[in-house]
Amino acid sequence: MYRTMMKGKIHRARVTESNLNYVGSITIDEDILDAVDMVPNEKVQIVNNNNGARFETYIIPGPRGTGVMCLNGAAARLVQEGDVIIVISYCMLSEEEVHSHQPRVAIMDENNRITEILGYEPASTIL
Repeated sequence: MYRTMMKGKIHRARVTESNLNYVGSITIDEDILDAVDMVPNEKVQIVNNNNGARFETYIIPGPRGTGVMCLNGAAARLVQEGDVIIVISYCMLSEEEVHSHQPRVAIMDENNRITEILGYEPASTIL
């Protein structure tokens, strides 16, 4: 049996822009991607804390050090610049792997800088 587990999470990032005329995806600063072990074209779930929207898309790498979080294409209709979002990636793990798995959780500040990297999901992440 395999279980779907959280692999990486970008917690409370701010949308820097949205581009309705792009084909589709989320553009994320490559430094942030490296920190949470996410890669270009990987499927991710986006949760918008401002309006409750939850949707899936894929990653496009953005310029390093910019803090870019840009929703593209149809997803641009589900966010506004400044919205607080959570980006989550998942993986499939065997029963044996589940118990030793540690996700990478990046806690973000208001400028999309990583303030902390955790190897677990805190029981009560209130920020």
